[in-house]
Amino acid sequence: MNIATKSSFVLNRRHLLGIEGLSFDEIVGLLDLSEEFVALNRQVEKKRTSLRGRTQINLFFESSTRTQSSFELAGKRLGADVMNMAVNSSAMKKGETLIDTAMTLNAMHPDILVMRHHASGAVELLSQKVDGSVINAGDGAHEHPTQALLDALTIRRNKGRIEGLTVAICGDILHSRVARSNIILLNALGARVRLVAPSTLLPAGIERFGVEITRDMREGLAGADIVMMLRLQRERMNGSFVPSVQEYFAYFGLDTRKLAFAKPDALVMHPGPMNRGVEIDSTVADGAQSLIREQVEMGVAVRMAVLEALSRNLPNA
Repeated sequence: MNIATKSSFVLNRRHLLGIEGLSFDEIVGLLDLSEEFVALNRQVEKKRTSLRGRTQINLFFESSTRTQSSFELAGKRLGADVMNMAVNSSAMKKGETLIDTAMTLNAMHPDILVMRHHASGAVELLSQKVDGSVINAGDGAHEHPTQALLDALTIRRNKGRIEGLTVAICGDILHSRVARSNIILLNALGARVRLVAPSTLLPAGIERFGVEITRDMREGLAGADIVMMLRLQRERMNGSFVPSVQEYFAYFGLDTRKLAFAKPDALVMHPGPMNRGVEIDSTVADGAQSLIREQVEMGVAVRMAVLEALSRNLPNA
């Protein structure tokens, strides 16, 4: 039996724009399908033909090595024709609007559009203007659903469950779409979510998301099963949110001393790219408790699962 054809899970929606709105069964279905692709990707023969004849366009308005390359690899392993659109040299730089671009791409009849954009809501706007499926690869500070799914898959594979775990998400919560998607997903699966950040990096009203909040790493990491560090997103900052990176690391950077506040078997995660010596110390990032490289592997499997599940709902599937 082909290991990647056991699940018949279909994502009964045209787009994946965020974790918000996904049901418990949809989240678990995507994670279970991802497990099958983890096994497939560890074989010599990694190719499938489930997307043969389909066209996938990766439309990235922000640079991204991990996300774009893993979506490209995922599409090619499923047999799709994959095109990476170089936005920096496109008509967008000549004044074309996002809607103009959407209409132009739609005329090419793509089946799946994977989009990353610096503006929150841009991906949803695109989804209203095209006939194919749209996948959100990160929009502003809004959501990054496949990152949250790969994080959940990584946690579940290493801890055996998500329900009942204490997950400390630490750092730049304010500017992080990764944090938002993870909060929604982890709450949906029954984890206890704790946010650890200075007041300047906490969004107003974040308490409404059903999370615990602390501004002290010792208190925040106490009893944590998972320590998820976030990148300090200086490119999104207008003004001074931290006094200096040195002071930020002293209080909120993860090193072996602070990690000792968590459970002895606590595991460390980071969505990447890492700023070593700013939010995480190299000793921890490369240590035995780190899942950072495994997260990259899980990213390909999760994106294959999302492409596969959405494609099963496309016309002529």
